[in-house]
Amino acid sequence: MCADRIYEDLSPLRKRSRIVWLAIEIAFAGLVFFYWKIQVLDYRKYWAQAEANRTREIALPAPRGVLTDRTGKILLADNRASFKASFIRENTKDFEGSIREAGRLLDLDPAIIRERIEKYRSLPAFRSIVVKDELSLKEVTLIEARRGERPELIVETEPKRLYPFGAFAAHALGYLQELTPDELRTIYKGRRAGDMVGKSGVEATYENDLVGREGQLVEVVDSIGRKRSERENVEPKPSPGLRLTLDFDLQAKAQDLLKGKEGAVVVLSPQTGEILALASSPTFDPNKFINRFTPEEWVGLIASPDKPLLNRAVQGLYSPGSTFKIVMATGGLESGAITAATSFFCGGKIEIYGHEFSCMGSHGALTLPDAIRFSCNIFFYNVGRRMGIETIADYARRMGLGRKTGIDIPGEATGLVPTPEWKKKTQKAVWFPGETISVAIGQGPLQVTPLQIAAVTAVVANRGRAIIPHFLAGETAPAGTDADPGLSAANVEQVVEGMWRSVNAGGSGQGAQVQGFEVCGKTGSTQTMSREQADRISAQSKQRKTHSWFTGFAPRNDPQIVVSVLIEFGGLGGATAAPVAKELFGIYKDKYARSHPSAGN
Repeated sequence: MCADRIYEDLSPLRKRSRIVWLAIEIAFAGLVFFYWKIQVLDYRKYWAQAEANRTREIALPAPRGVLTDRTGKILLADNRASFKASFIRENTKDFEGSIREAGRLLDLDPAIIRERIEKYRSLPAFRSIVVKDELSLKEVTLIEARRGERPELIVETEPKRLYPFGAFAAHALGYLQELTPDELRTIYKGRRAGDMVGKSGVEATYENDLVGREGQLVEVVDSIGRKRSERENVEPKPSPGLRLTLDFDLQAKAQDLLKGKEGAVVVLSPQTGEILALASSPTFDPNKFINRFTPEEWVGLIASPDKPLLNRAVQGLYSPGSTFKIVMATGGLESGAITAATSFFCGGKIEIYGHEFSCMGSHGALTLPDAIRFSCNIFFYNVGRRMGIETIADYARRMGLGRKTGIDIPGEATGLVPTPEWKKKTQKAVWFPGETISVAIGQGPLQVTPLQIAAVTAVVANRGRAIIPHFLAGETAPAGTDADPGLSAANVEQVVEGMWRSVNAGGSGQGAQVQGFEVCGKTGSTQTMSREQADRISAQSKQRKTHSWFTGFAPRNDPQIVVSVLIEFGGLGGATAAPVAKELFGIYKDKYARSHPSAGN
């Protein structure tokens, strides 16, 4: 028996022992990894949480950079001191009780406070969440007096954006809005909940230049959040601000002339592309965006039938009407479809491709300058027939239509220059020759913005050189860019002669005439095409159903200013838009213009 026991099989025991040891080793390795992860990988996370138990970080926002007019002396966007109440979730033991007490102290519905906190639920609990802006002195006192018993509710200071002139240049300057949780996680990772950022206009484009560098105050606090000392205090560094190209007097006058109307005005320098005025009406007061909107308030604003947030100068799309004859005249000469000596007879009506087309008058035989002078449709019907839609589209794009101008504010519309390929792609239909005739006088599916028309006018004023419109002072368009149209100055001069006659020789644009300033211009009136628009203006008892255009520059031989005006449902361009331009040309002449010798035939 003893011999048998000596050879007993112990392999199962050894196998089980190895399994036990392996399990112990795995558990030990897991424990080591766990502590290594806490101390190394997650060091910053737990350090921040530990520090939050004894310190409190208070952001010191930098004052946003100011915006001034072109002189640098008139503040268009400034800042003022303000207080806000913020909630720290980590400092509360009774969340619902804290919400109710905060509502009582701030005279605010607890549901609103709860909604704001839930909006930023994904942020760390020790981060403050803004629950109310624009605290009164009484509200600040109430919160500060209860700091010991209510450490979850704190008062923070912040510089608040202020637009001293209200709606002045609102579409150019833009407005601020609070960052969304998604933006905090993606675009603005370094910013804080409750921060305001530019959402439109110059405020949006130059956000990084305007925001400045945030400071920070680190306070040592006790177990109930009372301040014991300061550990660190880094002063904020404000942005130096930006000087814009806007002329205060021209901008104010443009807005005054548009008051009570729907439309847009663009005033710019044809030499540099500097925008001297950009007005869109109806407009809005950007100060209203500074305090946080409720969803209902925001929906009410964007759903307004007046569309005050729409920048009609940059985003509004319209048929250019007879202002497009500037492009037709230039393209006709450049392509060889016509010459300076080409003449067409206008008898008031003409049949083309089996359809009758009409003109506003019976002008007799006309060459190009007088065709522009009287805005003769029949002359340009013939030019359009000779050029064809492809050539028309080519010169329209060369001169700046159908593409963005490159202005330094967001949201610019591209516009539309129709072609047979476009129609086939979008409408699954062929292009008919009769459609070319409509496009030749700026009708049909052709779509432009007032800014694009101003840019086209600058090309003519510069005798063929394109510019890039911009708001930042000192910025100019580079010469000879890829977008340069490459036009003959001699051909463009023929168009200039026609625009000079339109204003100064009894033409359709004579309403823009300014003595001693040689304005050259072109009027336009376009039929409204949308049934929805027709119903809307009918409901508002508006009788005139055409959009009114005028675009021009001055003086003829040394162009300093371009003015483009669009008045929705304004009637004839010469009667409504041209007098608006006259006022703006007059202000510029009195303020800036040098004397110029008389010119023109």
